[in-house]
Amino acid sequence: MESPEGAPARLRRRVGVLILVAVAALALDVVSKIIVVAELENREPIRLLGGLITLTVSRNSGAAFSIGTGLTIVFTLIATGVVIAILRTARRLRSLPWAVSLGLLLGGATGNLVDRVLRSPSPLQGHVVDWIEWPNFPVFNLADSAIVCGGALAVLLAARGLQIDGTRVPPRKPDADSDSGGGRPAPGTEPDPKS
Repeated sequence: MESPEGAPARLRRRVGVLILVAVAALALDVVSKIIVVAELENREPIRLLGGLITLTVSRNSGAAFSIGTGLTIVFTLIATGVVIAILRTARRLRSLPWAVSLGLLLGGATGNLVDRVLRSPSPLQGHVVDWIEWPNFPVFNLADSAIVCGGALAVLLAARGLQIDGTRVPPRKPDADSDSGGGRPAPGTEPDPKS
């Protein structure tokens, strides 16, 4: 069992990991967008790997993967709420995998939020720079990738019963009343009448 003195140190380490992952995701996103806008805007797209990946600049007023275009202010407010929620959740953080997941989500949300706050056409209504395109898939950026990876990791951790505070929820055992037998024991589990 962890000593009471060890809990704050563990929290600091996990929050440190969250911040490190978030800063790395944010930095990669911001730097990639600066380079892409400087080098690719108003130019022909660059096709790589036989067209599997195309590098092109696209301005997105909607959410990740160009969903909900025209609702920029709404997504700005949602992204702000997500950032605040993650920072509030960090107070309970004791799990390293959750620190990575929340860090990816925080870095990605902040990356796109920076665009919404600072880019044209106006503050709080800026369009996000997307620049990676796959065939038959909306154009996206590294912030979107961080959000998707962080979300997928969160789903996996939750499915495995790992909580943010580091505890594990045991798998639920089926109740006798909830099986298809209407409360009867499952086949092969009936008591032996001879005993």
